Amino acid sequence: MADIRILLNDKNVARLPAATSGQYRARDTELKGFYVVVGKRRKTFAVQGDLRREGKRAASITVTIGDAREMATREARATAKEYLAQISRGMHPKAEERAAEKEQAEEPAAAPSVGITLRAAWERYRDAHMVRKGRSERTIESYRDHVERVFKDWLDKPLVELADDPAQVATKHDEITKESGPYIANGSMRTLRAIYNHARKTNRGLPADNPVNAIDWNQERRRNTAMGPGDLTNWFMQVAAMRNPIRREFHLMSLLSGCRPTALMEVKPEHIDLRRRVLHIPNPKGGAKRAFDIPLSRQMILCLIRAVRFGRFLHPLEARAWTFPADSAVGHLVEQKEARSVLSKWGNDLRQSYRTLATTAGVSEFDARLLMNHAIPGVNAGYITRHKLLEEHLRSQQQAISDTMFADLGGALTKSPVIQSWLAPRASHRVIQEARVARMKLDGRAAKAA
Repeated sequence: MADIRILLNDKNVARLPAATSGQYRARDTELKGFYVVVGKRRKTFAVQGDLRREGKRAASITVTIGDAREMATREARATAKEYLAQISRGMHPKAEERAAEKEQAEEPAAAPSVGITLRAAWERYRDAHMVRKGRSERTIESYRDHVERVFKDWLDKPLVELADDPAQVATKHDEITKESGPYIANGSMRTLRAIYNHARKTNRGLPADNPVNAIDWNQERRRNTAMGPGDLTNWFMQVAAMRNPIRREFHLMSLLSGCRPTALMEVKPEHIDLRRRVLHIPNPKGGAKRAFDIPLSRQMILCLIRAVRFGRFLHPLEARAWTFPADSAVGHLVEQKEARSVLSKWGNDLRQSYRTLATTAGVSEFDARLLMNHAIPGVNAGYITRHKLLEEHLRSQQQAISDTMFADLGGALTKSPVIQSWLAPRASHRVIQEARVARMKLDGRAAKAA
């Protein structure tokens, strides 16, 4: 899961959902550097700050404060402030504790480490490469999961040991493949390869031959889960039958826009510009520097309007901040998965469907890449001014794709009661009005019973 930002208090910390895999961080909106690490079973308060010596940044350090189950947020915040003050003065908050542990160790002190460890190499790669180049928090979290979970046992191992014995890297790749699958195994090894190559720039004693070269890569096949024109009617019927109207509009917008689900979840009302007919995506894959505008078709505008209306009715507080609000710790949808028996296609299935249906609509590969915010290959990419194409050309291409999708519904758009109750003119008004009347009757009965 990606890191989030919320006001840390006892209530919000208790409501944070457990991580489905690895860990994620809930960073405090008031005290910079103060956050809670959320894993599958534990929540731990921690603080991160820059250790400075002689006015210069020496290192970025993370210090654990305590278990969130055993201490109040107010107490953790006070400790975090104290730690940050010490860090700003160039002192490690737990320097004495660490020294005492070292003295109490029964084993004699080990010989000085030969070369940089995986932990140190990862921290430098993260700060000097990924953060400096503006990589998104989701990308950094993916790398962190590989290093701190998959290679947990290797964190304090010098990289030179891996380079001198690449067979252990090949064995590790085989083990990960059996335990977690071929894609995780390959992905984690790509992370290790990148960290090693980056570490070699400042550690010339490391062998030039990357130890990851010893593995036999697993074969990866692109998942072919896209829908064609003949598949859409059944999918629309499944979406129409969903009980949660906000999730319904989210899935439809995912199909109509081809946007990545994680980016679409974080759309705010102010990102919708109906005058220009665009939806701004401020933090897509690749980070803020890849921010872009999606031109809106008529169907997409109606979808967003319905989402806003349902959000204001069902989650009035959260709807002030999010287009797809939900009763979650962050206030918006955080999980787009549905049971396949309920909805056969969701998430990246819909992104693949968008690309497939764009071809059916006669949209060129070049225009489809621009609409999906893909990188444009070739030297000519730098001469393309995207917003100049946005106002007319790309919007007409977007409209063509949406029309192709809805054309497959045919008579169902006017004859199916389920589809009509969802997409017919003013259907959302009627649904909300009926829900208000039902709520008033229920409140009236409760008042009489009291």
